[in-house]
Amino acid sequence: MREASVPAFRFELTHQCAASGARAGVLHTPHGAVETPVYMPVGTQAVVKAMTSREMKEIGAQIVLANTYHLHLRPGADLIRKAGGLHGFMAWDRPILTDSGGFQVFSLAGLRKITEEGVRFRNHLDGSQMDMGPEESVRIQEMLGADIIMAFDVCSAWPCDETTARDAMERTHRWAMRCKAAHQRNGQALFGIVQGGFSETLRAQSARALREMDFPGYGIGGLSVGEPKGVMYRMLDALMPEMPAAKPRYLMGVGTPDCLLEGILRGVDMFDCVLATRIARNGTVLTGEGRLVVRNARYKEDLRPLEEGCDCEACQHYSRAYIRHLIKAGEITGARLCSIHNLRYLERLMQGARQAILKDRFPAFREAFYDRFDMRGAFNRGEEME
Repeated sequence: MREASVPAFRFELTHQCAASGARAGVLHTPHGAVETPVYMPVGTQAVVKAMTSREMKEIGAQIVLANTYHLHLRPGADLIRKAGGLHGFMAWDRPILTDSGGFQVFSLAGLRKITEEGVRFRNHLDGSQMDMGPEESVRIQEMLGADIIMAFDVCSAWPCDETTARDAMERTHRWAMRCKAAHQRNGQALFGIVQGGFSETLRAQSARALREMDFPGYGIGGLSVGEPKGVMYRMLDALMPEMPAAKPRYLMGVGTPDCLLEGILRGVDMFDCVLATRIARNGTVLTGEGRLVVRNARYKEDLRPLEEGCDCEACQHYSRAYIRHLIKAGEITGARLCSIHNLRYLERLMQGARQAILKDRFPAFREAFYDRFDMRGAFNRGEEME
């Protein structure tokens, strides 16, 4: 029997910028409030790579994301449930969002078969066969105990013809209804996911269909999968008028600074991406002037911090020369310091965007970003994908 409903999750829309669609709000969850717009660091294996939970708090992370598929395989949802759910297992007392495993349906194309019932995977760890459908995905996420969980969906590849995109979208809608019927955990918010490939018509249609199902929030899936950024922005422009204004909007898998600001401009509230820590492990950092590849020889004797004025541990205590030395020597601390900086950079960017929205100055904030940020060092789409 379904548990009695408790209003543990709600979204409070605080302010919308008068000169744009940018919004500021607050997500109220069982593990605390999250101010939006928000960037959510990705902790695929119940850890943001190279970071401790204490360090995540120090850089200002309000909420982190974990991966249902990978945690189901290892160490298993049963163990995590016994440890007190993800919050107890990873010693993180702030909100957590889990994805559904749907992205692995897309990214592990060579290891799976999709049917109406769900997906048959070949376990990428040992080759064994496993099945996951909407009900199983919800059951696992309930055991993991995240504050926000995602419906099981089907993501279309880029490029994609309209027939294929429509089939994936319609199956996503059917699976969303099954997820909603299966969801029983009290105090946990289940978000639906908008699909529709790269058709403005399908995107708007998907947003309307999910809106009718009345989820407490909505993900926007199937973007940032290799398509040009302009295509992604067109899809957002097409679907945003159909999205409920009073519900949070989550653009999945997007995390480059320019894409974050473009999403905010169009009314997105939540983002996640692996990019910040992935490029850090290769000695690349984000700064207000663009990307800086600290492993390059030009920084061998550069005693300045990664970014002047940054308040992160790396910039407060270490030089570019020292961090470059660590990276070149293969010392893991180099990757850790770059990760700390990149995550803090994105948190500061989101904080600045929120303050600009509250002051009705977001367009000027965005313009000032582009005036400084060197887009010649822009990121390719493959770097954003997990």
